[in-house]
Amino acid sequence: MQLGLVGLGKMGGNMRDRLRAAGHEVVGYDRNAEVSDVGSLADLVGRLESPRALWVMVPAGVTEATINELAGLLDEGDIVIDGGNSRFSDDGPRAERLAAKGVGYLDCGVSGGVWGREEGYALMVGGDAGLVKHLMPIFESLKPSGRYGFVHAGGVGAGHYAKMVHNGVEYGLMHAYAEGFELLSKSEVVTDVPAVIKSWREGSVVKSWLLDLLDRALDDDPELAGLRGYADDTGEGRWTVEEAIRLAVPMHVIAASLFARFESRQDDSPAMKAVAALRQQFGGHAVKR
Repeated sequence: MQLGLVGLGKMGGNMRDRLRAAGHEVVGYDRNAEVSDVGSLADLVGRLESPRALWVMVPAGVTEATINELAGLLDEGDIVIDGGNSRFSDDGPRAERLAAKGVGYLDCGVSGGVWGREEGYALMVGGDAGLVKHLMPIFESLKPSGRYGFVHAGGVGAGHYAKMVHNGVEYGLMHAYAEGFELLSKSEVVTDVPAVIKSWREGSVVKSWLLDLLDRALDDDPELAGLRGYADDTGEGRWTVEEAIRLAVPMHVIAASLFARFESRQDDSPAMKAVAALRQQFGGHAVKR
């Protein structure tokens, strides 16, 4: 099957390689001319046969502008798939604008990171069932082999919604492992923290790919001494918590893991300064200047 791929970064470039290895014809465009197959979006559209399928894999901040530019180049019957980390609420209006031109739209949450090229990608797709069926050869080649790794989650927006919740769960899982690592590191009785983590990789109910990756990181740096305790967030965790508030869903773990990331970016917490000041005022407790 033929596919145009916009965005050839860490994810998009590996997706192009995986699809080509599966026998698909992939024409890629990226602003970085060194990795791009064509010189512009117009060149990309011109290289594809109608009806075209174009997968957009760019950062969320430029997705709208990229799809708007594509909309001016596409014809009736073409399909756009947004595989980036867009907010689900952007998908409906975007699909309506494209539908006015006769262009189909699917949203696809993609998980797999830098390992997806070899291991495959978990795909969560939203949109019309007919469009999903048409593109199943692409989805089948990107997903891992076997029964799992793909879902048609629902209508437009459902794919990105599923990926949003997926990433919220990921926040909570990572922070649970992180807190366990810290407690083990502070223990007076455990002498080999990396070995404990490694022992959990088989036979344990907490075994997971994330745990495997933590073990890999500890192999390289047993105390993680080369890293700062700073963690950014790309939006999905915030959106998950916002949805939890909107729908009145108690989400203690995911919310706490998001706030922990905010705290990690503070060199000296203003909130904890206030706590220290209050303890000194009411109880005469010592403070550190």
